[in-house]
Amino acid sequence: MKFQNTLQFAQQLDKEDTLHSYQNDFHFPVVNGKKSIYLCGNSLGLQPKQTKGYVDDVMQDWASLAVEGHFYAEKPWWDYHERLAEPLAKIVGAKTNEVSVMNTLTVNLHLLMVSFYNPTKKRFKIICEEKAFPSDQYMLQSQLRFHGFTEEDALVEVKKREGENFWRTEDVVAKINEVGEELALVLIGGVNYYNGQVFNMEEITRAGKSVGANVGWDLAHAAGNIEMQLHDWDVDFAAWCSYKYMNSGPGNASGVFINEKHLNNPDIPRFEGWWGTKKETRFLMKPEFEPMENADAWQLSNPPVLSVAPYLASLQLFNAVGMEKIVAKRNRIVSYLEFVLQEVDKEVTSSFEIITPEDRGTQLSVLLHGQGRPLFDYLMKNGVILDWREPNVIRVAPAPLYCSYEDVFSFGQILKEGIIHLTS
Repeated sequence: MKFQNTLQFAQQLDKEDTLHSYQNDFHFPVVNGKKSIYLCGNSLGLQPKQTKGYVDDVMQDWASLAVEGHFYAEKPWWDYHERLAEPLAKIVGAKTNEVSVMNTLTVNLHLLMVSFYNPTKKRFKIICEEKAFPSDQYMLQSQLRFHGFTEEDALVEVKKREGENFWRTEDVVAKINEVGEELALVLIGGVNYYNGQVFNMEEITRAGKSVGANVGWDLAHAAGNIEMQLHDWDVDFAAWCSYKYMNSGPGNASGVFINEKHLNNPDIPRFEGWWGTKKETRFLMKPEFEPMENADAWQLSNPPVLSVAPYLASLQLFNAVGMEKIVAKRNRIVSYLEFVLQEVDKEVTSSFEIITPEDRGTQLSVLLHGQGRPLFDYLMKNGVILDWREPNVIRVAPAPLYCSYEDVFSFGQILKEGIIHLTS
């Protein structure tokens, strides 16, 4: 299709969009008395309108049933989290027994490191990407110190080539092969938070397994954004937050994936708590731990139902639409966003470049050469909500479930106005 940078064309795309009506299922912030153009789903997704009902149900059960809500609520609390496993498994390409919801992202990565980072004198190194998300960096550094290693000796960062803004898969694979028998773990962000690049998880996982390492993925920017097949790719473990593309609310519960081959393994190291023990005997308060036969064995405490309820509400939307349709809309609307940005660049003094490669999801990262932070501030003041990353990148993410093509066109017009205003 040949795109046009006109309002009429954008509105025609919206008429053809089978997901267009879903924007009515979300609450939008209002800026200057108008519905905002919300392009920040990569940071915090919008609230689905049905979320309040799910939370209110829990509050009402608490009010009317109190402790009995654990067993006699319409959705009993003691197994509330289990309702999320099946829809989540579809999103990340897993079997239902391989998925659970608990804690928050970095907490879960630490817990999963107990099981999947077991260094020896010979095999102790970890590979990650250069300038991984800071929380991942801190987590990895502290894990290494805990095991008696230094970052300099044990943490191997795969770097981008000089003058490039993206990683090459062949460089990641080459580094894995170079470290070889010293490699204990590969742990990379499946979609890079800064430039929006989607890593070739299948090929990198295969390379890591071929040298005998465990392979895990931080899917904070991948879950609900790209299609994955974690089970078929033989990934050992993964974790993700739920509040970005999956719209579960700020700081909300994290999902985990543990490959089926690691379940029911009595020798796997693991921190354990009473919600990971078998449901059948959990309330007998037995002194010995009897692990659940699924990923719930990694659960520690009873689930925070008031946090999990918004996640379930959002997953009902994903389940109704399906990742195939979400990805198809994503591909088209991001291509249109790229076109609009290129058209704006032609009409004004060149002030930016897109640094996101072709291997991408919903996010385009725009490197500002001219205006920097003042241009971002102009956009925000004029009703475009996106986010800023130092030193001079704005991240633009038109989430397929609630963003329209007209939003993208209007963003381009405000961006052009901002550049002209700031350079005049």
